[in-house]
Amino acid sequence: MSTEEKLAIVLFNLGGPENLDDVRPFLYNLFCDAEIIKLPLEAMRKPLAWFISTFRYKKSSGYYKKIGGGSPLRRITDEQGQALVKELSLRGIKATSYTAMRCWKPFTETVIENLEKDGINRVVALPLYPQFSISTTRSSFRHFIKVLESRGGLRQIRRHYIPAWYDHPKYIDALVETIEIAYKKLPNPDLQATHLIFSAHSVPENYLKQGEPYLKHTKKTVELVLEKLGNARPWTLSFQSKLGPVKWLEPLTDSVIRKLGKEGVKQILIVPVSFVSDHIETLYELDILYKETADEAGIAHFIRAPAFNTLPSFISALADIVEEKLNKVKALKS
Repeated sequence: MSTEEKLAIVLFNLGGPENLDDVRPFLYNLFCDAEIIKLPLEAMRKPLAWFISTFRYKKSSGYYKKIGGGSPLRRITDEQGQALVKELSLRGIKATSYTAMRCWKPFTETVIENLEKDGINRVVALPLYPQFSISTTRSSFRHFIKVLESRGGLRQIRRHYIPAWYDHPKYIDALVETIEIAYKKLPNPDLQATHLIFSAHSVPENYLKQGEPYLKHTKKTVELVLEKLGNARPWTLSFQSKLGPVKWLEPLTDSVIRKLGKEGVKQILIVPVSFVSDHIETLYELDILYKETADEAGIAHFIRAPAFNTLPSFISALADIVEEKLNKVKALKS
């Protein structure tokens, strides 16, 4: 007797505090993740996470106050999941979406409980990180596998992992679309008058020695976007959101903005190249903090390409990625 297939699309993301009371425990969870924050002695992890979350949360809470009192990441991720399920249904693929956050609710453990309760027997694990990193995709996948395998009755769930999609044609098309939307808001239409900054989340440089492909993936994304845009224009790849004292990927975005200001650049279009949703890094770091940096540097026009959120072309890209994975699995079976 055949069992009806019940497909789940699990969307993985980092998570974020939904209100100011969440900020401190969120920071604790963030600094407790061994793949997100590397330490020389593991015994230091929990005491250090407690110390940082205790003494940093007031400052971090101030940032969240400036974007409405909390991160919209969970809401947006849920909306992306709903839109993806709707798009897949139009293609004849019945699925249910689940949001799994690494450092805040809904935690992976809760998601797996829901998978069991709902009778799911096939999962497509889709990280909302286009470029693979130890600190994002690997951390999420490892924890998901660990929790799933610890629940013996769930080992029969068929799992299909999508580690990266940094070069998917429809993802590149959607990124180009957001850039072209932003270009239309600039007063000077001359392409040479606007400096494109592709701002990606930074990672520690020592990750590269461990085979971390994040930098390679990010550079390829930028290369493909520039090819799609066509006409040559000035651009820079930079990095933001550095944490801790170790050396991270550079140049840092704020340093690039200051340098361009000294060179007389008057228009900057900044592209959040590794982010697919609005959250603290776009709404505060790019829109508020770096806008202030640009103002101080004498840059007259500083705008950001919009995050994807539920942009139809982006949802279509995610649907293609899922459908292609399912077709590949089906082809291997035949």
